[in-house]
Amino acid sequence: MTAQTGERTGQHGDTVAEHRYVIIGAGPAGLQLSYYLQQAGCDYVTLESAAEPAEFFRNFPRHRRLISLNKVHTTSTDPEIRLRWDWNSLLHEPADLPFAKYSTEYYPHADDMVRYLTDFQRYHQLAVRFDTPVHEVRRDGDGFLVATPQGTLRARCVIVATGWGRPNVPDIRGIAHATGYEDMPTDPAHYAGQRVLIIGKGNSAFETASSILGHAAMVHLASPRPLRLAWNTKHPGDVRGHHGAVLDSYQFKTLHSVLDCVIDEIRPVGNRYEVHLTYTHADGETAVMEYESVLRCTGFAMDTSLFAPDCAPAMVASGRMPTTTPDWQSTNVDGLYFAGTIAQDRDFKRASSAFVDGFRYNLRALTALLRERYEGVPLGHDVVAADPDALTSVVLDRVNWSSALWTQFEFLADALVVDADGGVRHYVDLPEDHLRDRFRDHPHYYTFGLRWGRDEYGDVFAIERHPQPDRAAESAFIHPVVRRYRGDTLVEELHLLEDLLAEWRRPDRHVTPLRDWFARELPRER
Repeated sequence: MTAQTGERTGQHGDTVAEHRYVIIGAGPAGLQLSYYLQQAGCDYVTLESAAEPAEFFRNFPRHRRLISLNKVHTTSTDPEIRLRWDWNSLLHEPADLPFAKYSTEYYPHADDMVRYLTDFQRYHQLAVRFDTPVHEVRRDGDGFLVATPQGTLRARCVIVATGWGRPNVPDIRGIAHATGYEDMPTDPAHYAGQRVLIIGKGNSAFETASSILGHAAMVHLASPRPLRLAWNTKHPGDVRGHHGAVLDSYQFKTLHSVLDCVIDEIRPVGNRYEVHLTYTHADGETAVMEYESVLRCTGFAMDTSLFAPDCAPAMVASGRMPTTTPDWQSTNVDGLYFAGTIAQDRDFKRASSAFVDGFRYNLRALTALLRERYEGVPLGHDVVAADPDALTSVVLDRVNWSSALWTQFEFLADALVVDADGGVRHYVDLPEDHLRDRFRDHPHYYTFGLRWGRDEYGDVFAIERHPQPDRAAESAFIHPVVRRYRGDTLVEELHLLEDLLAEWRRPDRHVTPLRDWFARELPRER
């Protein structure tokens, strides 16, 4: 239910319901943010065009297997640590509705996500209005008017959590002749004996190729840029290892292939297609290939048609998602925020903001920032002593326990802000760029979180390791990093050695190096 709901009369005499926050979309992001705002007693309402939650997952992925891991069995009994390997549960306390109640499969079925999200909304009685599509969002003074078939709402703040709303269609001559991922037949028998071109080399393309591999005579996956494998990039949105059969087939000369090329034109000729292409790494070589089916698997983009011209958000260069500030606000529309998979431009292809296990933490932080701005609720923090032993304990306790820092590596961080009175303010789970912006005038503070080594290692399964504390910056596995700032200037950085079980408490490798570092850094400028 909502709090402090008001009404006023609009300029045409119609009644306008007022809420401080209007959320658009009741997918996982909209439901997670609804939960947080409701727990805080905030005045909000969530609008959903469909009759039930999770409309996207009722249709996608087309072959119905999620790529989000569901690691039910772990060595830890701590609920917070177990969340590191639970990529599907929304956060709530007590955590009595985990996704593991709906599936124990490592790669769960999309229908399990639909059931889970539907039950989550009902269980928490979240204030969602279903069958309420948003026709337009426009400016109204310092807020917004949100038009729906059931009437107009006024909001001080609008948070768009619609997820992907339309296919991302590349600019290729004849692309209309390709069948979109959203429409293609999913029965592998449909492609029996066919030559099939799949445009794209992401997970939807490989999902499709994996499905038809044993039926099609020839499957080609094509895009201009080289394949990005998740085991190299450490990004879960890149191609995952369970699609390895497609790559095996390419290397084992089965005529199934992965092509780096520009598609110049798709031309129908009788009951087949001529595809004109230019290879990317072949001195300009061109070719004309023949296929019976051409499938477009090039992802999705945000639908911007609901925004009036006076509040149309700036978009990234590809036009797929909005550009956002360090608090997930539109870079050009004050008070317009984004949540969920469409709010990933600041950690694109790095952390997990595109996925439930990442944005569930982003939305917890966003709730705190919204309440600070719109309700005057100070951002919460603890106070610890400016003492090397105390700060060492804080850092190691957090990196060994926090699921937010684990999942949102290189994006979310904690801050330790050293004040003149000798105290240190400890803020948790905020974007590091937001922390640097918030404390840009402060002379002495630290951020800490986790990061992967991202140097070029060649064979990622044969990395030469150097397990000495003074070479911790060369760690290839996930490991803690502490940074000292003066305003917006990075002054010093300390890496702590990686650990196979992600337990950073060894006296010689972690405790002593970190304590000695704080002992050197704390006296500076105090």
